[in-house]
Amino acid sequence: MSTRSLSEISETETIRVGVDLVSAARQNVGFLRAVADSHWLHQKPVVVEAIRRYDELWMPLISDLTVGSTLPMILPPVDVEWVWFCQTLNPLSYKKYCETKFSKLIGKPGIFDEENEDYALMRCREMWESRYPNEPFENEGDSCWRNPVICNEELLVEVSKHRFFFSKFSEPYRSEIAYLIAARQRYKGFLYMVQRTTNVCSGLVPASDIMLMWLTHQSYPTIYAEDSKEIEGGLEKVVPIWGTIKGKEVEETKNLWETTFDQSYEKAGGGIVLESEIRSISKPPIYWNVSDTDFNTKYKSMLPRFLLEVCVFVRLKARMKAMKEEVKGDILRLRMVRCHRELKLDKTISSVPYKSWKKAWHLYCEFGTKGLILELRRHGGFCFKGSGPQESVAFHWNDLLRAPSLTLEREVDQQLKIVASITPPVQAPYLLKCVPDRVTDDSGAMISDVILRMNQYRPQEGRWLSRTVLDHAGRECFVIRIRVGGGFWRRGGETPSAVKWEDRIIEIQEGSWSYVAGAIGRAPEKVVATATPREPPEQWKAAWYFSTGDELLLRWESSPSLLGLSFCLRNQATESTAKLLKGRKMQYQVLRNKKSEYQNEEENTEEDDEEEGFVTLVRFTEDDPTGRATALLNWKLLVVELMPEEDAILVLLLCISILRSVSDMKKEDLGRLLIRRRLKEARIGMRDWGSVILHPSSSSSSTSSPFVEPWYWNAKAVLLASDSAADHVTKQPAFSYSPEEGGDKLYRRWIFS
Repeated sequence: MSTRSLSEISETETIRVGVDLVSAARQNVGFLRAVADSHWLHQKPVVVEAIRRYDELWMPLISDLTVGSTLPMILPPVDVEWVWFCQTLNPLSYKKYCETKFSKLIGKPGIFDEENEDYALMRCREMWESRYPNEPFENEGDSCWRNPVICNEELLVEVSKHRFFFSKFSEPYRSEIAYLIAARQRYKGFLYMVQRTTNVCSGLVPASDIMLMWLTHQSYPTIYAEDSKEIEGGLEKVVPIWGTIKGKEVEETKNLWETTFDQSYEKAGGGIVLESEIRSISKPPIYWNVSDTDFNTKYKSMLPRFLLEVCVFVRLKARMKAMKEEVKGDILRLRMVRCHRELKLDKTISSVPYKSWKKAWHLYCEFGTKGLILELRRHGGFCFKGSGPQESVAFHWNDLLRAPSLTLEREVDQQLKIVASITPPVQAPYLLKCVPDRVTDDSGAMISDVILRMNQYRPQEGRWLSRTVLDHAGRECFVIRIRVGGGFWRRGGETPSAVKWEDRIIEIQEGSWSYVAGAIGRAPEKVVATATPREPPEQWKAAWYFSTGDELLLRWESSPSLLGLSFCLRNQATESTAKLLKGRKMQYQVLRNKKSEYQNEEENTEEDDEEEGFVTLVRFTEDDPTGRATALLNWKLLVVELMPEEDAILVLLLCISILRSVSDMKKEDLGRLLIRRRLKEARIGMRDWGSVILHPSSSSSSTSSPFVEPWYWNAKAVLLASDSAADHVTKQPAFSYSPEEGGDKLYRRWIFS
């Protein structure tokens, strides 16, 4: 079989697809998401009723309205459409069902515009109510429980096994047009390969992007039946959507694809994961859900964070097969074009196979990294002990976004072929961290001789601890100020005095510092939120009222660890209920290896220590009664990760208020509040935390850095700014604070009083 390029395949060389797969797939992903979010739809009585409505009402209706190949432009209610969708994914069963009951195959109309969908649903309602006046158009769950019915068992099995179907396509890039266009091209390549394959010993396994196109094609039954006639049963060689995938089948599919197109079969956003690999990987390192809204666009100082998935495959060229011993000491090194400059991921050339492609790296990168660079390094290059660069190639994200199938190929030193692929960048959770900064006065100006001179030596009144909020790219987006003392200072004498507890408010100001001389500046003027301490109700130890309308209550249960904390977050004005759960919960849970039942107390204590400081914010709504985690915060480190639909200001207020209250209850400086100067990045990688995350399948002994893992897997190693703090020592660095800032006595009294 001759090698072809995917982009070279013409319409005449593969089967014609009679539906707009890009638009249809985009609609299907949205539909699957809506079904997954509709928890009521998965209760068995509701499913049983949906099958009855589909079988007895909908299919007879659309059959009567279908004339020849002309389909009525109507769409059924969501429960019926879900049953219909599930049955079409088994084409043979669906065909038999239709021909037995209606003597013809019934198709589905292609309606892809949202406005047209609403109109088609409205028309269906009118026809439904006219034909079935005693049958409600919507699935009324109450009647399902009262009057159970016997349904088509085959359909019940079909629908039940598709319940978690959306999890296969839940990544937000699946709806991006660039991704779907690339997936359509790969699906046509897959069909081209199937057409020309006669000697397959086992089944062919579709990659996830091809699978999305295949199920979309199948969901339009009459079109799929007409299109697939040309393959003459070839699609029977393809492993069904819910078939058991075997390693042998995956390898044969990969080899056949590589022989046909001279490219790796897997790509970013188009992989194959076996059940055994799922168990070994345990869970993906990235959780990025589709967000319809971004609550934080109103904060001009916040810029969204975009992530993309990257896969790099390498292969040794044919002429190097006999020379493999000569390159035994050579390595291929991956670096980023921008950000995380110190990141160096190595692969030995001797491990790269001849003929087949090897997945070298699977990463998630922020779009701001710009791209990646691959260097071929020869052992003993410019220095005797290390390795020196011989040649390098770069893959820039913008070039890959314009490339066919979002994939580019390069050669290095005429001996290696490298293929890099990406997914379109999509919005990811925000990452924010608070770093210590200088003490400020009531006006927001830093306490300094510089400010004093600019003010013609007028005293600076009041003392506030300050924290600067940095985003994922290290940009200043907010300044948090905590009131500590009153009084004023001028040259000569007066010292600040502590304020009462009810006056120790917290303010969040939007924007960055206005620097007037070096690191000396003024806080932004716009105050976007405040937290005010209040007298706590009975049985609670602390209470805060936020300007957002939320109220936070805290208390300490009888426990020696910080996990003894209890929280209550309430807001009478919102429809949703929010809860604060101690530790890393839901998608943020860090799965540990199963331990012996004789696990000792010391190991349990270590696990408790790992969870200390973490709090998960969970929202409960009518549409999501089981709850959805919208933020993870670590109040000891003052770090937060939040979904775009969550309010960053609320999460920051929670973080700083909890730290302030716990420090007061424990009489300890748990979050290094006494540090009153900006700290330098003490460890390599700290500035670029979250910019590059390595998938567990790419982990190796040479990539053990915590800076290529999600920050909350090992938060202390990634975010603590000093070795002394990493050893749980809360003493300050060796700063000499000026008298005008207020000595340690003032701040210790504020914390420990």
